[in-house]
Amino acid sequence: MNVRDKTVVITGATSGIGYELVRRLAGANTIVAIARPSAKLDALSDEFPSCDTYPADLAIPDNYQAVGDRIMRNHPHIDILINNAAVQHTPTYLDDDFAYETILYEIHLNFAAVCALSYLLLPALLDDKREAVIAIINSGLALAPKTGSAVYCATKAAMNSFSQSLEYQLEETNIKVIQSFLPLVDTPMTKGRGTGKMSARQAAAKIIEGIQKGTNPTNIGKVKLLRLLLALWPGLARKIMKGY
Repeated sequence: MNVRDKTVVITGATSGIGYELVRRLAGANTIVAIARPSAKLDALSDEFPSCDTYPADLAIPDNYQAVGDRIMRNHPHIDILINNAAVQHTPTYLDDDFAYETILYEIHLNFAAVCALSYLLLPALLDDKREAVIAIINSGLALAPKTGSAVYCATKAAMNSFSQSLEYQLEETNIKVIQSFLPLVDTPMTKGRGTGKMSARQAAAKIIEGIQKGTNPTNIGKVKLLRLLLALWPGLARKIMKGY
């Protein structure tokens, strides 16, 4: 797909990978940016005139229908939906600082919102005369979980299964489902954790490259090595990821 003169919906658009996707795509496309209400979201359309902003906290399921309806009214034809928004809480269930309320928060934002928006915006993506893409930003942790962030890992694994099933459902349509599996990326979500991170700018470039080429899955950075280890030495791969 030639990613120019398209209408592109991006969730989690105000920081990290989402912001870098907006930055790279806004010059040649109409951007529909979804993020929590904030000054950053207000400033996005000022910085990028082709960006149409929609404030919505996607961790709250009651917001899905409303934001989907608003986007459909204003953008009846969508070319690309990039499901990017996510959050990760690192404490284990045994840690004193584990917060019970984060369980549903992560599930709703990381997984339920992806399922909901992929359905609610589907009529705008379906069109026999043009290509469309549902791009789902995933993680190597969907393939092999780590010890911490159990709920996050589970939502990513669920998203992997959902994406494959959705791909089967849409294989006779104009819509291609593409998953981008990321390594550890330097974003506000991963601040203070890990080393050797890929930059958000690099990650965004690789995601867009995968959409352009129609590559599914798009294995980015160290995820390529993880795939190889899981194929050849699955026990070793799981041991490495356990302490990731």
